[in-house]
Amino acid sequence: MRIDILTLFPAMFTGFLNESIIKRAINKSVVDIHITNFRDYSPFNNAQVDDTPYGGGAGMVLMCEPIVRAIEDLKTPDSHVIFMCPQGKVYNQKKACELKEYRHLIIVCGHYEGFDERLYSFADEIISIGDYILTGGELPAMVVSDSVIRLLDNVINSESYEKDSFTDSLLDYPTYTKPQEFRGMKVPEVLLSGDHQKIKEYRQQEQLKKTSRLRPDLRK
Repeated sequence: MRIDILTLFPAMFTGFLNESIIKRAINKSVVDIHITNFRDYSPFNNAQVDDTPYGGGAGMVLMCEPIVRAIEDLKTPDSHVIFMCPQGKVYNQKKACELKEYRHLIIVCGHYEGFDERLYSFADEIISIGDYILTGGELPAMVVSDSVIRLLDNVINSESYEKDSFTDSLLDYPTYTKPQEFRGMKVPEVLLSGDHQKIKEYRQQEQLKKTSRLRPDLRK
């Protein structure tokens, strides 16, 4: 998979690309990630990419031309263009599984007071990571990229994500590691039993309990 991220702040992605699982996926050539400063596509000598809104109002609005020029330069028949924006459909695990099937994602990060409304006609999809406002789309772009990359073949063990929270509309079951007792809190005996069928049944029951307690909305 190739991922192109269009942003005004490329340096924000330095740690994201050079640490942990994402770095390993890049080194294994599972994913190819390119960060593009769409200021480079500005038609103006001063590299301007934003201007005041028509009709008045606070802040600056991202202009059409720099972003459209960047998209058109990078786009191929395999591309799926995503705009990160609070107005989009709220992201979830199901969408991550859908996105991993694309060969090329172009993710556009908003900033300031957002996009010129006409830019949305160049998007295949508008995604929000939640009903709250951030200073820009860079963190959401990392969230989407991370959630998709971990699902690609040879990035992590498939068993690690097949039982993830939300995969079957349930939260993940509780997990424990050594020591067996910590400050009076003990690991459930069934997990020490070696009886795989009982462990499976216990985990299924705990998934239901945890989901009902913490996220009852998932059970509707």
